[in-house]
Amino acid sequence: MVTYHKIVFSDSRDLNCIENESINLVITSPPYPMIEMWDKLFMKLNSDIEMALERYEGATAFELMHTELDKVWTELYRVVKPGGFVCINIGDATRKVGKNFRLYSNHARITDKLTELSFQMLPLILWRKTTNAPNKFMGSGMLPAGAYVTLEHEYILIFRKGEKRIFSDNIQKESRYESAILWEERNKWYSDIWELGGTKQYLNNSELRERSAAYPFELSYRLINMYSVKGDTVLDPFLGTCTTIFSAIASGRNSIGIEIDSSFNSFLDSELNKITNIANQRIMKRINDHLDFVSLYTKTKGELKYINSFHNFSVMTKQEQRLKMELVDSISRDTNGSIRVSYNLFAETPETNISNLLKSTISIKCKNDKKEYSDEACI
Repeated sequence: MVTYHKIVFSDSRDLNCIENESINLVITSPPYPMIEMWDKLFMKLNSDIEMALERYEGATAFELMHTELDKVWTELYRVVKPGGFVCINIGDATRKVGKNFRLYSNHARITDKLTELSFQMLPLILWRKTTNAPNKFMGSGMLPAGAYVTLEHEYILIFRKGEKRIFSDNIQKESRYESAILWEERNKWYSDIWELGGTKQYLNNSELRERSAAYPFELSYRLINMYSVKGDTVLDPFLGTCTTIFSAIASGRNSIGIEIDSSFNSFLDSELNKITNIANQRIMKRINDHLDFVSLYTKTKGELKYINSFHNFSVMTKQEQRLKMELVDSISRDTNGSIRVSYNLFAETPETNISNLLKSTISIKCKNDKKEYSDEACI
């Protein structure tokens, strides 16, 4: 299997580099309106925003910022395929403008716009960020009416364009089965509350560090596996530190990233060498976690009914039998900046030796024609 990944340094309000109805999934986190770290960016897009803030007109500035984001959402409706998904990570903002302190509901404003564009809203996910701060409340302390509840979560808004996606031919159906989610993953991932830590930013460039608010790799990795299949194309119109592209590489999807700041190109060059290990470690963890689940289930409830045909481990349901997890074998980047990734079902390298992982993690039983084999024979 081979996937392709492209990064375009341009303004995502105009996605003329992308064909109509060519994207299966969008995962992104835009600049958050009314969060001060993004003020300068929004002011560059529309000078009226700066004047509104100077006049302490918070509501006006909020609406003007979202008007610029609306142009991106409009482009997304053009490029997303019918049945495709859009997942937007966004946080609300609390801010004092002049003498007025209030919450600015970014998630509600974006929901209104995408609904207006005829996207179908689906149940959302609350991403609760874990924090150890001892004084998390906002306000003046112990006296009533002087403090505000904490704001420790962000939203993952989920939309679909049109009706449910149809997998019509045999190739599409096979890709869907090879992209299956494990039973125990399904039970965890399809929850409406995710507790994931934030992402530390290891950026040498101070301006990039100020511009970056990346979500963790795990967040985009889950969403890609939940809402697309192998061979699909994933788009991130606010690419930043390339988390979405790296997650797409790990998941066997193609991807396109749009980023307005070309300074991030140097970051990509430095990080691209790390993604093979990051991707393969995540896939190995996926297998390792599943084998732990099989071991516990077998001890407490008995053997699982089905066997996966590619990896020869036990699975809970018939739909998991053709799940195929492939490791990144090689990554290359051409002179135009496009990235080519090749995969291997069992990539035998010192860093990613799945055979040894499967042998050492747990002893499992394989069933083939009603005969039982040792775990070594399964691999």
